Amino acid sequence: MSQLSIDCDGTAAPLIPERPSLKKLREAAAGCKACPLWETGTQTVFGEGAAHADVVFVGEQPGDREDLEGRPFVGPAGQLLDRALEEVEIDRSQVYVTNVVKHFKWKPQGKRRIHQKPNWREIAACRPWLDAEVAVLTPHVLVCLGATAAQALLGRDFRVSRQRGDLVDSPLAPKAIATVHPSSILRAEDREAEFREFVRDLEKVAGLIKAP
Repeated sequence: MSQLSIDCDGTAAPLIPERPSLKKLREAAAGCKACPLWETGTQTVFGEGAAHADVVFVGEQPGDREDLEGRPFVGPAGQLLDRALEEVEIDRSQVYVTNVVKHFKWKPQGKRRIHQKPNWREIAACRPWLDAEVAVLTPHVLVCLGATAAQALLGRDFRVSRQRGDLVDSPLAPKAIATVHPSSILRAEDREAEFREFVRDLEKVAGLIKAP
């Protein structure tokens, strides 16, 4: 491992390869130590999906299952996202899914590892990976899943509770939109009602993909 992988001055920017591809980025990110989360995460969990995806979904960070498997959105929240995508006829194999932060932040609770929200320093340290992913993919639509992703990418004043489903200007993609993270649906009292709202948001995304 190069010294560059070990000491990145608090940001992943020095690790971004010249002429990046998704493959090069994934390989470089595997050794990222730009913030302390690498010490407790099992591994870097990089984005995954179609190399020419029309839509990129961005969540907060990998969860417990993702951390162990090294793949994004494979746990319960990912399965809920898959179900919603199927309902609105968006082919999961044709989208790209990733997270603002690439390591799992957690605290122990008995034998369980409980999710902890990443702070702004951790988000800023990891941001160059996401920017590089989006630059390679050049998606038509960017979808922020949850408050952390929305505020990181669309502005700290963005409120998913008020602005979900609204089109927002972004330098990252021609169309940008935010909705809840599917993990929040799993915690809701009325999961089915919340899921239906989530599907309605994704119907808008489906319409944006099909729009000229």
